[in-house]
Amino acid sequence: MSVFSDVVTTTAPLPVLGRDVSVPLVTGGEVSYAALDYAASAPALQRVWDDIAAYAPYYGSVHRGAGYLSQLSTDLFENSRRTVAEFLGCRADDQVVFTRSTTDSLNLLAAVVPAGCQVFVFETEHHASLLPWRAADVTYLDAPRTPAQAVEILERALAARTGEGPALVCVTGASNVTGELWPVRELAAAAHAHGARIVLDAAQLAPHHPVDIAELDVDWVAFSGHKLYAPFGSGVLVGRADWLLAAEPYLAGGGASRKVTRRDDGGVDVDWHTNSARHEAGSPNVIGVYAIASACKALTEAGFDSLVAREQELVGRVRAGLAEVPGVKVLSLFGDDAPRVGVISFVVEGWNSSHFAAALSAEYGIGVRDGLFCAHPLVRTLLDSDPQEPGECGAPEAAPGERSLNAIRVSFGAGTPDEHVERFVAAVTELVRDGARWSYRTEDGRCVPDRDAA
Repeated sequence: MSVFSDVVTTTAPLPVLGRDVSVPLVTGGEVSYAALDYAASAPALQRVWDDIAAYAPYYGSVHRGAGYLSQLSTDLFENSRRTVAEFLGCRADDQVVFTRSTTDSLNLLAAVVPAGCQVFVFETEHHASLLPWRAADVTYLDAPRTPAQAVEILERALAARTGEGPALVCVTGASNVTGELWPVRELAAAAHAHGARIVLDAAQLAPHHPVDIAELDVDWVAFSGHKLYAPFGSGVLVGRADWLLAAEPYLAGGGASRKVTRRDDGGVDVDWHTNSARHEAGSPNVIGVYAIASACKALTEAGFDSLVAREQELVGRVRAGLAEVPGVKVLSLFGDDAPRVGVISFVVEGWNSSHFAAALSAEYGIGVRDGLFCAHPLVRTLLDSDPQEPGECGAPEAAPGERSLNAIRVSFGAGTPDEHVERFVAAVTELVRDGARWSYRTEDGRCVPDRDAA
């Protein structure tokens, strides 16, 4: 009998798509899918999907269209901008720019930083906030081991910088690897005390915790729709206007320009927009933008206080369960008592993490993530002093002389039923105690069930 067959599913606070999907088990039969990979992409809220479906018949081109559907879609697009501004507690002069993702948002900001800007970023960042600044004068900061140490490291680096030019600090609000909350307000104060600005990567924070740009006193915030229960590949960059409006458009094209004229010498002169449209060239993703706005409303109406309280209960349940399993090590920068969102990464002694994740999926219908989570320096820092057996299945390729390193990440949120985390803890316990019930092999770099073993 399955270890979870008698568990009663508890409804999550916010219903999501896919909650009734059944998936086959390699050992036979089917089970409802337990989506525990929210940190990669959260399932769409049912509310968001319903709103999109209601709007879809009225879809039209945005801006400058004379037709009724175009005007309706334009109003919806701009109202979505106001909804996002309210969700983030924006200041009166903040710009809300719609992008494709957090990665796109931070690359946009990297493209508009003034010449000579010094950028400070911790090595613990997701690649989306670690890599866009390569064209600037970048200082990579060592991984801190406490929130206070993070502030100290930043203050020392800022105090040591030379020159009077602009400076920018980029920091996450919640780690996509450990789920730990970073001291954003304190880091912002340190940045401003040294004449620097700060951008907050809120990709993992905004779906789990209220984000108020004015209260945190950050200069910009970036996040993605697909982590905020909104599908369709959309994102947001919100914050101060001056750098955005002083720079050339991130993308050149229709929508970013107010006026284009030919010159006598055969070239063209362009008068660019002086608002958010300056960096929104091309036909915008209206449905994706509306999905973000719908998700913002749903989270606000549900009440973050109750959502956070329930998520913390789930975090405590998972951490307590993993603590009871021999050989399981939860990864952490700041220690067991650090506040965190519903993102937990761990390794299991004697298991390659890809093998373990594959068994959770194939034998228990549980979807988690394995690997380095697009945060390679951080995961390597957390694992380098803690060898794990690479195993034979799904071991990621390593450079010559390096060990194969990867971890398992479980993540959840407002759409997660209690049963999913209970099934996960029970499955981890059973796998460690009894081993996998199926044979696995490596295929295209992934660990997959060996169908020939049936």
